Amino acid sequence: MSDVIKLLPDSVANQIAAGEVIQRPASVIKELVENAIDAQATHVQIILKDAGRTLIQIIDDGVGMSETDARLAFERHSTSKIRSAEDLFTLHTMGFRGEALASIAAISQVELRTRRQDEQLGTRLIINASQCESQEPDMCPVGSNFMIKNIFFNVPARRKFLKSNQVELSNIVKEFEKLALINNEVEFTLMHNGNVMYKLMKGTFRQRIASLMGNNMDQQLLPVSIDTSIVKVEGYIGKPENARKRNALQFMFVNGRYMRHPYFHKAIMTAYEQLIPEGEQPNYFLKFTVDPQSIDVNIHPTKTEIKFEDEVPIWQILAAGVKETLGRFSEVPAIDFDTQDAPEIPAYSGHVEVHRPEIEINPQYNPFKTQRQSSMGQSYQARTHQQLSNWDELFANFEHKNREGSDQSSVESPTTVGGVGMDPLLPVDDVQSVYLQLKGRYILSPAKSGLMVIDQHRAHVRILFDRYIGNIHTGELSSQTILFPEVLHLSAAQSVTLQGLLPEMEKMGFALSPLSGNDWSVNAIPSGIEGVEVSSMIHQIIESVDEGGMPLKKRIQEHLALTVAQSAAIPSGRTLQQEEMELLVADLLKLPEPNYTPDGKIIISMISMEQITKLF
Repeated sequence: MSDVIKLLPDSVANQIAAGEVIQRPASVIKELVENAIDAQATHVQIILKDAGRTLIQIIDDGVGMSETDARLAFERHSTSKIRSAEDLFTLHTMGFRGEALASIAAISQVELRTRRQDEQLGTRLIINASQCESQEPDMCPVGSNFMIKNIFFNVPARRKFLKSNQVELSNIVKEFEKLALINNEVEFTLMHNGNVMYKLMKGTFRQRIASLMGNNMDQQLLPVSIDTSIVKVEGYIGKPENARKRNALQFMFVNGRYMRHPYFHKAIMTAYEQLIPEGEQPNYFLKFTVDPQSIDVNIHPTKTEIKFEDEVPIWQILAAGVKETLGRFSEVPAIDFDTQDAPEIPAYSGHVEVHRPEIEINPQYNPFKTQRQSSMGQSYQARTHQQLSNWDELFANFEHKNREGSDQSSVESPTTVGGVGMDPLLPVDDVQSVYLQLKGRYILSPAKSGLMVIDQHRAHVRILFDRYIGNIHTGELSSQTILFPEVLHLSAAQSVTLQGLLPEMEKMGFALSPLSGNDWSVNAIPSGIEGVEVSSMIHQIIESVDEGGMPLKKRIQEHLALTVAQSAAIPSGRTLQQEEMELLVADLLKLPEPNYTPDGKIIISMISMEQITKLF
């Protein structure tokens, strides 16, 4: 029997390595720009065609390569960064494995022109799928000029699964932002299809942040400066009022290298506790400097996962430093009273008044025609007829339905409390028409199998969402012109994504036009969402593009419907009348999916009789 184990050819081994190192055009840019930085470049130019599918060109003014070095650089495990295993623990360069150029050459057509300062002639090298086709002398400037053409041309499956040009360009811009932020002493130029997207000059770290993220970001930053024997942390954190629910700008670098570190992120979030609402994230741009021997960057081919020897002390130092910065700039309130669930204590007026806040009836309140106002204690007022003219169908007959509607339906409701499975089905007949409101947030009702608990806000979100989606599908949407157009400030990556979304956005009733830079003007919005924060909604739609899954059109529709529903739904803390609770529950239980909100939050829970019995 012949031997079955064979040594793979270099071309095959390089393609396998490329699967880990080169995932998309953005990976090529990351590797080549890091090489340019290691080569002491002071100016790096990036030229793209078709979001890198057709061409990725990186031009730098670094030290360049000799004729022999240029050829050897494309061999696996060839590098100028390290000489022995011990060098891995004293790294001062971005690259060190010697895999990037070999991987790039394995899945593309490469042309390299390079010259060193002390040589009059440079060299021109052409490689096609790891095969060197030619190498000859060439007149070229000092530095290196890489041209990467037709990425994944010999790996059809990988090329087929590249996303749209807008998505790939967005990924490139995000990678570019990481590289340009930390290397603020290097000039960068980014061009796509002949258009200049970025032209960044040398400057301070703060200036580079403003250049990349917008000049308005400069007013939102608080400086952080921590210097200990273990770690030095410099950079900026965002003010609490500028925290975001989505697309928070969060960057951490260690020794000049971008990193993702959930543990340190948690330390930052700890410092912001009680300062930002739950679910929001602060912006931060932090540079860590540590002894290279105390970290290990050789964890993953992308080199973004880094292990620290002194993680716990650094966590404590970071949390204390961020909190000290927030306090120093008066961002921490002097007194913070926790009033959640606190009892109301009425002032003495000469007579005793019985107050029952949990089942208070307010005959003037109508939960289905309200608009959320400020979270600072302002009241919720009824929308005018003109504001809701396009919601007539959405709320048709909603206020005039009676109890009989709930007796003609059946529903599947989640019967889980704390993840424990209960009865899988809860017929509506089992629900008795007796409702009690708890803390202005939950609706309680006895049922045959126990006690049903409904989150009133989430229930109304589910109802309004389904109805708005129905209006979208029936084509009953129209556009409403904004008297004073709203200006939308986006990053370059978001602007590129929005450009690709315009056709679908216009079908939904939006009218947007580009302004200077990455700013857009919102001239019209879908009718009926006048009370919604348009800027936040568009940001959510843009972010949904990267999430994948369902078709783009459906994602846009669902984001729009969910945002509108969340804005118009009954807020937590609002007291409801018995009739209003009956109507809300009846409409909820008629829906095909009443158990969860569109974003996956549970609406109904059942506490079984067995669980109640165990309590006693």
